[in-house]
Amino acid sequence: MKPQAPLLGQRTIGKLKWRTQLGLWSVALLTTAMGVVNLLSAVTPSLPGRRNVLESLLLPFYIRASGRIFAALAGFAFLMLAVNLLRRKRVAWWLAIALLILSIISHLIKGLDYEECILASIVLIQLFLLRPVFTAQSDRPSLAQGIRVLLVAILFTLAYGTAGFYVLDGHFKVDGQPIDFGLLSAIEQTLAMFFAEDNAGLEPQGQFATFFANSIYVIGASTLLVALWMLLRPVLVRGDPATLTDRQKARQLSDRYGQTALARLALLNDKSYYFSPTGQSVVAYVAKGRSAIALGDPIGPEAERLETIMAFSEFCDRNDWFPVFYEVLPDSLPLYDSLGFQRIQIGEEAIVNLANFSLKGKANQNLRTAINRLTKTGHTVQIYEPPLSQELLQQLKPVSDEWLQAKQGAEKRFSIGWFHAEYLQDCYVGVVYDSHGKPIAFANVMNGYQRQEVTVDLMRHRDTAEKGTMDFLFVSLFQHFQHLGYDSFNFSLSPLAGVGKTPDAQQVEKGLNYFFEHLNQFYNFKGLHQFKEKFQPRWEPRYLVYPRLVALPDVVVGLIRADSGDRLLDYLTPGS
Repeated sequence: MKPQAPLLGQRTIGKLKWRTQLGLWSVALLTTAMGVVNLLSAVTPSLPGRRNVLESLLLPFYIRASGRIFAALAGFAFLMLAVNLLRRKRVAWWLAIALLILSIISHLIKGLDYEECILASIVLIQLFLLRPVFTAQSDRPSLAQGIRVLLVAILFTLAYGTAGFYVLDGHFKVDGQPIDFGLLSAIEQTLAMFFAEDNAGLEPQGQFATFFANSIYVIGASTLLVALWMLLRPVLVRGDPATLTDRQKARQLSDRYGQTALARLALLNDKSYYFSPTGQSVVAYVAKGRSAIALGDPIGPEAERLETIMAFSEFCDRNDWFPVFYEVLPDSLPLYDSLGFQRIQIGEEAIVNLANFSLKGKANQNLRTAINRLTKTGHTVQIYEPPLSQELLQQLKPVSDEWLQAKQGAEKRFSIGWFHAEYLQDCYVGVVYDSHGKPIAFANVMNGYQRQEVTVDLMRHRDTAEKGTMDFLFVSLFQHFQHLGYDSFNFSLSPLAGVGKTPDAQQVEKGLNYFFEHLNQFYNFKGLHQFKEKFQPRWEPRYLVYPRLVALPDVVVGLIRADSGDRLLDYLTPGS
């Protein structure tokens, strides 16, 4: 009997038990409030009576001032942690606990501020009560994350200075004249502290005012250093998303159960791996933002595919990720449908039947003409079997670099390979040489595992390559693999091809069809489709499977980040 699977919508944060969901929102809001309270408390002078008590306890001003500095920095940290607490991040929980305890101490030291201590204690108790909910792993470092922290750091420093000058009205002179700061003048003075050599004539009056003026630099430098670290972390701390053991295990499962070339791309070093409870199936995924995007269907025995999808979904739920499957085969759709997933078509794969491929007939006249012309001018095609030599790869690298430069982009990731020696060495490569014996175009081809199918990945050529060069290359590849006994040649995915053209197409698919029809100058979707169409392939649809419609914006952003390697500006470049 078919196992009954719960709908995924019941397993995500949006469908948690309402009490748990309310608790998460309340703790996130209170943590945000704690950040604001800490900021205001740090710039507000202590009440005279409480200050006298602290002085009687022999706590000098510099110790009380240090408590204020910590309170302000903790306020910045609370603002950063609030969203991560809402997303149930385990590390955020531990950091919040530690900061709340230290905040209580700092508030007592700086001014016996028991009101702030009570608020911190409430948040602390809530966090302890919700501890089992915080199971999510930390997100991998990204440039987008660093930019967000930088913006918060700048705004926080500006807010700290503005609030301080506004609250400490009458405690400063500017160019020898007493000044009462309004909101706008407080903002201007804060900015002037960083850009004017003489602090725009600011003269603090009294010990606390002097402390506050100096503290702006401490707060600004500290928060900006954190932001700088977050910006540089994706470059300095690259880290492998998977261990060597995991990669070896994934390779073994791909060799045993892989069906398409996606199983080969699943082994590239941008992927993380989730292994099923039995250890016999693997999901290769990339975690970006709120989404864990799997490349293709799970790799493993077909009999446990449903259970693997369910287990991966639960794994994503624990980490506050949306489970997403990219380039899903039509045969697998009923499994995802039974689990409550949504789906949209994302394109079609062009598959050439090698069993009956021939250059005969009127339809192939243009192909024959191009091949004959290039052959007469001395062009040749050489097909190399793996493992490829380093010498060959060095010869092909300039061709690849020139092609990338012409496209005004960088290497893509995730669903395609890139020019990397370790990856290309295990592929077939077809190379077109000009009459002088110099390589002018190439394409790498991957074996399709259990299927008698090969799939092309990289297709690159020099700007000077003559018209028909790629036709010459692919016809040669067809004939080569036809001779080796392969059934089909897969041109891989044509993005958005065939999307939104059926009567029952979703509104989202119709929107994607608009991009296909009207934004060709940016991405050349139609040009790629037309190039493949000349080889008279059959077209097979491929799908994006995701949990629910409200998750789609996060999923799209995650896909763009995964595909670009977090180089989001590449998508704004014509021809990319």
